[in-house]
Amino acid sequence: MSIPDLEALHALGPAQQPTYPDAGAVDAAVARLRTMPPLVFAGECDDLKTKLAAVSRGEAFLLQGGDCAETFAGVTADNVRNKLRVLLQMAVVLTYAASVPVVKVGRIAGQYAKPRSSDLETRDGVTLPAYRGDAVNGFDFTEAARIPDPQRLVDVYNSSAATLNLVRAFVTGGYADLRQVHTWNTDFVRESPVGQQYEAMANEIERALTFMQAIGADPDEFHRVDFHSSHEALVLEYEHAMTRIDSRTQTPYDVSGHFVWIGERTRQLDNAHVELLSHIRNPIGVKLGPTTTPDDALALAAKLNPHNEPGRLTFITRFGAGKIRDGLPHLVEKVQAAGVQVAWVCDPMHGNTFEASSGYKTRRFDDVIDEVQGFFDVHRSLGTWPGGIHVELTGDDVTECVGGGEELLEADLGGRYESVCDPRLNRVQSLELAFLVAEMLRKA
Repeated sequence: MSIPDLEALHALGPAQQPTYPDAGAVDAAVARLRTMPPLVFAGECDDLKTKLAAVSRGEAFLLQGGDCAETFAGVTADNVRNKLRVLLQMAVVLTYAASVPVVKVGRIAGQYAKPRSSDLETRDGVTLPAYRGDAVNGFDFTEAARIPDPQRLVDVYNSSAATLNLVRAFVTGGYADLRQVHTWNTDFVRESPVGQQYEAMANEIERALTFMQAIGADPDEFHRVDFHSSHEALVLEYEHAMTRIDSRTQTPYDVSGHFVWIGERTRQLDNAHVELLSHIRNPIGVKLGPTTTPDDALALAAKLNPHNEPGRLTFITRFGAGKIRDGLPHLVEKVQAAGVQVAWVCDPMHGNTFEASSGYKTRRFDDVIDEVQGFFDVHRSLGTWPGGIHVELTGDDVTECVGGGEELLEADLGGRYESVCDPRLNRVQSLELAFLVAEMLRKA
C-alpha cells in the first residue's frame, strides 16, 4: 500500500498548518526526519490495536491522558515520571475499584503541535502569529519566537525519543511494579482526602499482593505495565516523514506514536489529515464535537476503517457538559445500528473551557465530571459500552482548573498556572476523577 505524497496532501488545502517562510528549510527538515529510526514499532501498534478491540467489545477501558501541549523544556526525568505516576495511580484505581482491565495511553512523546482558533494573537496593540506549539514556533511573545521554524520538527523527534526512553526505563525498570503502589502517592497528594482514600485502597492491594506471593503467584503483570504513546497528527510534514513501510507486512505505519488522532478542526472528510490517516495501519482516533452529524461519523468510519476492523477506530467525543446528553445519543444509535466497530471515548475537557475574570483559560472540575457522567448515562441508556476517557492532566500541583476536592477558586489560578495552552487537571483532581469514574464503571 502506498501513501499520497506531501504535494498531493497540500493540494487538498489542509487546515491548521504552519506557514513556513523558507521552503528549502522545510525540505531539509523533512529529509532529515525520513532518515531517523522509528520512535515506535509496527508490532507495538498492532498490540495496542488488539487492546482497543477489547475496549470496543466492552471488555476493557481506555485511560488516555497527559499534557495539553508538551514543551521541549519539559523533557526532564522528573516531569516524565510525574506524568507517568499520575496515570499509573489513575489506572490502578480504575482497575481495582471497577474490576476492569485498563489500557494505558499517554498524550506523550509527540503532543507538541496545537490547532488554534485564530492565526494571530494581539497583545497591547501588537499582533503576531499565534503560538501553535513547540513543534511550530516559540511561546515567547516576540516576532522572532513566533516565526514558524521547520527545524523544530527535528527537535520534536529528538524530544519524543528522549521521552520514550525515559518512559520505557520507568515501566520496565521497577517503577511501575504494583508493589510501588504506596510510593506513587507522595507529597501533596497524600495530604488530600482523595490521597487518603487512595492510601486505603493501596493497603488493600498490598494485602492482596502479599497473599498472592504467599501462594506462589507472582505474574509479570505485577511488575510492569504496557504503556503506549499518542498525539494529535497535526503537522503534515512531521507525520508524513515518520510514516514508513513495515518490513513484515509491507503496509504503512506512522512510527511517530502508537496511536494518532484527527482533531475536531481537521476531520473534514476531504481533508488531508483524513486522507493521510486512512492509509496508515496504526490504531487511530477522531475527535467529534457537537456539530458532528451521524452521517459525518458514518462517512469517517467508512473512509478510515473500510474493513470495519475492531480496534482500528476510536471516536473521542467532546461535546461539553451541557450538550452531551442531547447530542451523543443520535451519533451512537446510528453508528451502532450500522454495525460499525468503534471504541467510544469521552474527552470531557475541550467542550468545557471558559475564560475566568482574571483572563486565564480554565475549566470547572464539576463540568468535567458532569460530561463524563453524561457520557456514561447515554451509553447505559443505549446498552452500549462507555469505552474510556481522554483527559488533559499533569502530575504536578498546578492551579489551572477550578473546583475539585481542593476547592480551587478563580482567584487561585495565578498561583501555579503553567500550561502553555489549555488548562489541565492537577494530580489531586486527576486522582479524584479516577475514583469518580471507577464508581460510574461499577454501575456500567
